[in-house]
Amino acid sequence: MARAVQLWRCGEPRGCEAMSARRLLFFVASIAVSAVSLVLILRTVPFTDVVNSLSRTDPVYLLLSVLAVVLSLLTRAVRWWILLNRRISILESFHMINVMFLGNQLPFRVGEVARGVLATRRGLPLVTSGTSIIVERLIDVLMLVILIAATVSRMPAAPAELTDQASLFGLLGFVGFLTLLVFAHAPDLAHRLLDKLLRAFKPLQRLPMKTMLSQLLDGLQPLKETRTLLWTALWTLLAWAAPLAALYFSHLALGIEVNYAISVPLGIALTAISIALPVSIAALGPFEVAILMTGRLVGMSDVDAIALGFLLHGLNVIIYAVWGTLGLLALGASPAIAFGSNSEQPREGDYSRARNSCTND
Repeated sequence: MARAVQLWRCGEPRGCEAMSARRLLFFVASIAVSAVSLVLILRTVPFTDVVNSLSRTDPVYLLLSVLAVVLSLLTRAVRWWILLNRRISILESFHMINVMFLGNQLPFRVGEVARGVLATRRGLPLVTSGTSIIVERLIDVLMLVILIAATVSRMPAAPAELTDQASLFGLLGFVGFLTLLVFAHAPDLAHRLLDKLLRAFKPLQRLPMKTMLSQLLDGLQPLKETRTLLWTALWTLLAWAAPLAALYFSHLALGIEVNYAISVPLGIALTAISIALPVSIAALGPFEVAILMTGRLVGMSDVDAIALGFLLHGLNVIIYAVWGTLGLLALGASPAIAFGSNSEQPREGDYSRARNSCTND
């Protein structure tokens, strides 16, 4: 059984070597993307001008930005706690969300996986916690599209690429969320579809597909309750209002005067897209490019836009690092456990649970 778990992790020794090579290549590519992005944006303005702009930061508005970023972590923790059907405490959810944002600063964006792993240490099946994360992400995609649509409607000349991509993301997010909603209310339909899939592709019968489906449907249980959906919608609005406030206060901290009704939501939308790209170091470079693009669309100077990007991004990275580290300590988890080091071997209890899951079908 131990060999089976090892193979599940990385396959045969040659497979491990190939995976290590891919990881190294991905890491080098991430550094390259961040470096090239920074070079492209900094060659447009003297770096000393950006430093001078940052030196004039208003400490009061800077503090308000910090509080807004922390509030965004707390609101997302409450929302995830609701989607998990309150199976863990809000404090545990808060710590896991913080660890997730810490992990997402790494090139491989292992934060989402870390959150699922930490949830399993509190007794939640990995598929169940993973399902709640998928639901959460689909909701965020819908919010992202709403932000872009609301902003583009106020712009006299909106880029066609932006509206097209927003429409595509919105359609995919809506279809995905609707599918999960149907499965939540009609679990028998999901089981029948799985039975047909297993008959059509017999090799899949070797996998614990039925157990995984049961855990997936278990993770969709909150979607069956109207009250839970309403609470999720409320905390989603709060979770997105907090970063909007952080960017707004960052504008004020640097004394930037533009059309905030366009600059703030568009900036958050574009930075959200840039953060979703996994090839970079802590989104360094792509984040600043997103703010620079926003600034040019609203008539902001390149110096102000780049300074704004560095200010908000710097705050995010520092806050995520501090709270993520505190989260690891509070949960009693090492980085190796949270972020999937192969040096951490499964316990015998893990073997037993894996064996039972496979035989339950």
